[in-house]
Amino acid sequence: MLNDISILIGDFWRYLQQPDALWQIGVLLVCLAIAFIASDLVRRRAISRRQAWRLGQGGLKRLTFPLLALLLVLVARELLRHSLKVNLLSLAVPLLASLAVIRGVFYVLRHSFGNSGWLAAFERFFALSVWSMVALHITGLLPDLVDMLEGVSFAVGKQKLNLWQVTQGVVTLLATMFTALWINGLVEARLLRAEGIEPNLRVVFTRLAKAVLLLLAVLIGLPLVGIDLTTLSVFGGALGVGIGFGLQKIASSYVSGFVILLDRSIRIGNFISVGAERGQVTQITTRYTVLKGLTGVEAIIPNEILVNSVVLNESYTDPLLRIALHVQIGYGSDIERAMAILLDAARSQPRILATPEPLAFLAAFGESGIDLELGFWIADPQEGTLQLRSDINREIWREFQAAGIVIPCPQREVRISRKP
Repeated sequence: MLNDISILIGDFWRYLQQPDALWQIGVLLVCLAIAFIASDLVRRRAISRRQAWRLGQGGLKRLTFPLLALLLVLVARELLRHSLKVNLLSLAVPLLASLAVIRGVFYVLRHSFGNSGWLAAFERFFALSVWSMVALHITGLLPDLVDMLEGVSFAVGKQKLNLWQVTQGVVTLLATMFTALWINGLVEARLLRAEGIEPNLRVVFTRLAKAVLLLLAVLIGLPLVGIDLTTLSVFGGALGVGIGFGLQKIASSYVSGFVILLDRSIRIGNFISVGAERGQVTQITTRYTVLKGLTGVEAIIPNEILVNSVVLNESYTDPLLRIALHVQIGYGSDIERAMAILLDAARSQPRILATPEPLAFLAAFGESGIDLELGFWIADPQEGTLQLRSDINREIWREFQAAGIVIPCPQREVRISRKP
């Protein structure tokens, strides 16, 4: 095959030195230049969204260059067919057509998955591979390449495979997986627009749809090229052992994530406390949950901890939260007046609910004074309680000073005994 390639390169080089080839190169360059200028004008022109078609303005920009260049090359080939040998132009036609197809397919993928860096790199690799296959097919070297790949065989389990089967399997598997991810993007967009489904269930259905579609892509793609799925049992057993030992915690977090999403014990927007972390749930994935604290710091907690630990959910069934403030007064102070001041300080705060109403209690008789408790309810615990406590304590302090109520300091009585 290498000898055929060297002969082909030599013949092609001698062909390029002929006048017909030089004319075709010039015509091809002119067609590409016109197509490039026209595509640049389309790129610079602002098209309103109402005039853009479903795939958007970006798809039109990406397809303008290859389609216009293909049209110009076809016209030029028909005009020059009677006066020149148009072999070079005929070679450019399938290459430009494949470029248009590749750009259209990958724009749909970008539209579904976003502008990922890996997708751009894969697009260049895929385009180079397709162009190489087209060139080999036109030159007649593709059958020789296929025979060479089929000659390299190896055994996997009880099945005998060759490089051509593996290549077909990889391409087919990638195509089916991209199709599955594209369908999953459509399903996810449809679920996000569904108003009758809770956010947690939308996430669950999206994750399940993605997992099922990818599994179907593997189960459909490999048998299409004649690869028996039973040959993967060895790899499946090794993967199971790896998950059982090395990935135990990760697998547990993923399972716990589905449990949380399905039983809806924790929802986005809930204000929870787990261990030393306290904050509002802003994101729930299949592996972890994000808590945003009142300081702005976000804590990423594995779902396994949420399932196996005690979680204080301040807004599970009812967003109301009771807060208790403890104040101590001296034994010589007016208890009734002090309790009235506590209630007035609570009622003066707009965040404190009137129903249930604030209540003051005589909690205990302490060593240094009388312990009072002020209990009140709020409906917005996500806003924090430190500022509210501070405002109430400042109001109590001012009123206590005006009423002559003393907040005692700890007292200790020391007696010195002298032995006779």
